[in-house]
Amino acid sequence: MGRLASVYGQAVAAHRAGRAHLDAARRAVDTADQPIAPADLVARLARLGDALATPTPLPGTPACVRIGSASTPDGDFPALVPLGAGHHLVLDPDARDPRVAGLLRAVLLRLLAATPPGGVRVAVLDPAGRDHAGPGSASRDRPGPGPASRDHAGSGVDGHDPAGADPGRTGFAGPLGPLIDLGVLMPPATGAAEVDALLDTVQRHARAVEPARELLVVLAASVAGSAVARLAALTERGPAAAVCVLAAGWPAAEPPPARTTRVRLAERYAHVGDPPGVPFSADGSGLAAPVLLDGDPPAAEVAALAERLSAPGNGVEVAALLPERRWTGSAAGGLRTVIGRGGPEPVAAALDRATPHWLVDGSAGRASFLLTVVHGLAARYAPADLRFHLLDVTGRAGFADLAPTEGDPSWLPHARAVGIEPDREYGVAVLRDLRRELRRRVAARKRHGVAAAADQPRIVAVVDGFEALLAGGDTLAREATDLLVELVRAGGPAGMHLVLAGPNPPGALPGRVAAALGRFALRVALPGEPRDAVADPPAGSALLSAPPHATRAVAHRPATGADAAVRLPNAHGAVVRLPDAQTAAGELARLRRELWQARPTGSRPPSFFAGHATVRVEEDVTFAGLRPGGRRPLALVGRTVDVDGTSALFIMDAAPGRHLAVVGASATGAAVLRAATLSLARQHAPGDARFLLAPLTGPTHSAAEDTATTLAAAGHPVVRLDTAGLRAYLAALAAACPGATSGSPVGPADGSAGGVAASAPAAGRTYLVVFGADAAHEVLATADPETGRTGHDDLRALQRHGPSHGAHLLGWWRGLGPLARDLGDAREPEDLACLVALDVPGDELGAYLGVPDLWSPRPGRGLLVDRHDQRTRLIVPFTGRELDGEG
Repeated sequence: MGRLASVYGQAVAAHRAGRAHLDAARRAVDTADQPIAPADLVARLARLGDALATPTPLPGTPACVRIGSASTPDGDFPALVPLGAGHHLVLDPDARDPRVAGLLRAVLLRLLAATPPGGVRVAVLDPAGRDHAGPGSASRDRPGPGPASRDHAGSGVDGHDPAGADPGRTGFAGPLGPLIDLGVLMPPATGAAEVDALLDTVQRHARAVEPARELLVVLAASVAGSAVARLAALTERGPAAAVCVLAAGWPAAEPPPARTTRVRLAERYAHVGDPPGVPFSADGSGLAAPVLLDGDPPAAEVAALAERLSAPGNGVEVAALLPERRWTGSAAGGLRTVIGRGGPEPVAAALDRATPHWLVDGSAGRASFLLTVVHGLAARYAPADLRFHLLDVTGRAGFADLAPTEGDPSWLPHARAVGIEPDREYGVAVLRDLRRELRRRVAARKRHGVAAAADQPRIVAVVDGFEALLAGGDTLAREATDLLVELVRAGGPAGMHLVLAGPNPPGALPGRVAAALGRFALRVALPGEPRDAVADPPAGSALLSAPPHATRAVAHRPATGADAAVRLPNAHGAVVRLPDAQTAAGELARLRRELWQARPTGSRPPSFFAGHATVRVEEDVTFAGLRPGGRRPLALVGRTVDVDGTSALFIMDAAPGRHLAVVGASATGAAVLRAATLSLARQHAPGDARFLLAPLTGPTHSAAEDTATTLAAAGHPVVRLDTAGLRAYLAALAAACPGATSGSPVGPADGSAGGVAASAPAAGRTYLVVFGADAAHEVLATADPETGRTGHDDLRALQRHGPSHGAHLLGWWRGLGPLARDLGDAREPEDLACLVALDVPGDELGAYLGVPDLWSPRPGRGLLVDRHDQRTRLIVPFTGRELDGEG
């Protein structure tokens, strides 16, 4: 209904404007059949001219554009000429004449103001611009028009521009700088090679067959050489070329081009020839009144027009691009969605065999474009036919609303995974997940033929900022490159499509990736990146193109109203006006809720990864499902950075070395220790396990106290230890391991251990949890005067023999050096099997464990190392209430 209402509203507005225009013209010429005095005739012509001088052209008809004021002894009236729809204008002098330059700029602004945003684009030929700063030109440092800019022009020797000046800012187009910045005007072509190249572009546009292209205005500040014949040839193609030529400096010896109004200048006035099809005279002599040409438009008028044309959405509404009925599309032959408008018509793009993947480059409007594509596809195809993997590496959180939030439980039912601000590791994990699915589909197709893929949903992976996954030149970047290349090569036939978006064109990427992306059959170029004059689209628009030798398919919607694509006529492509998804956020939210409410029974929300988010162990699904009775207790320490957000954990079984060491200066270490302890406790019935807690530094007391309170509330025995108590219990635990010691357990002289008597472990498991273990180094290094054993001797005996006797150490050391001093050489898994590194440099950690450089530390992340299972995983470590926002 939204789309129907929008189209209906546009039709009503166009009808009313046309009717008002016609009524005004009729009133201006209405008269009885009686002679008209010259003064009355001039007055009526003035009223008619005023009524028509604000053109609202109908499709396929020229606009009546004012060029000046015709003078008669009885008064003045506007002089109008038809432009567009195959009508053109030439002037004898070139734009070095200030009157000609001013008129051309005024006519251009009137054409732009008379058409919908995105309906006109301008190619400027200014061969003299490199050597002449035209009237009203602006300096490179002062791009805006205005008196200061005009005074600054032409400061070079002999009137030439200073070295390095930008011809687009100092020549004929200088006062139109805001429109150049906007992309409505292509940067002027000044040299001979640039002029030839731009005319090649115009000719490709004129040969195109799309029925709804934008009007391309070719504004020539001067004409010479081969440009004369080439411009004349453009005019001969008629309205179908969608080209309007405004040419100054037309050679007197050359006949005027076809369907052209010719203007000749005298000393003060100009003579206007007969427009084609609607002549002023019966004998071909032209308008029988001299014309005073209009001058330069004010700088404020240029700025106001640029502001209007740059308004978000450019008149394109998201609702008007969505299908009237949801989930009616068939994905059997591919996916299609309307992405914007080319002129008045919708433009559809496809993800199918012809265009299996899209490359989107540019910065302005990228997030909006991707949201438009995702919602358009989701509205057309049911979740059974379409699945999304959505990844935003840019930090803009563009896809955050597509997953459930605290304020909105709805989600996009097509989404399988949503990641915002993720680590490169998450992005690579998504690519791995896609490759697994690709290989499964390829294998199924080999076994069962094409029919095996018929019931498979199409998968669209949208990666915004994909180039970040390839940065660094490290192992991860090389893996990302391999994965992308394989998905690009084999994904399309398997119904898997990539939409890769980033600020850079393919040439700025690694060689193998650039080669693969360079052959993408569809490239969407957005504003905001330096490109050549042809490839830079206007603000709020996109340039759709295909590289040489690639199959090209995108395009304007056929008259039947289907979203089927037609061929792009050339590699230059077409400019498409895009909607602004940000301004339509409310409509998109309503659409998502509508789709969510219609989701199939049993649908699950997408896995969601937010790089900035913290997580507490109480929020973990695995933690919530833990129950007593398991033979191999699990110690949970965080969330793995992977597609499913699986719990990061260690198995605390009887194997040697099955202890947990958390190392790093971050206060998150205390929260990780707390999470591991509470998760172990949930797997024991009250009284089946004993917890010895030793908070040895001031900042750890809060986490340790919270842990102790939670354990006690669950019915578990808890013993609090200080450094002396830790020393005593270590001795007792070591002594309980046969063959681990040669002496009897010892404790403080008064027989206490931090206020609790030391004793051998009770039946069941014992967990020794030490917060800030490095604080006990001096106490542990002291030898017992009777046995000669140190606390480090007992600690290392516990390392090797404790797990087989039900005793496990969980400790947090605030540095790798203190850990090494306390635990000694840990190159063997039997010494230390489970480790979480928080902010330890990868080379130092690798040297300690005897393995290559493992990772690059970063805030809010940890590295899980399970040396028995040969696992290393990047994790988001659990935090706690007292630590949220720290570390």
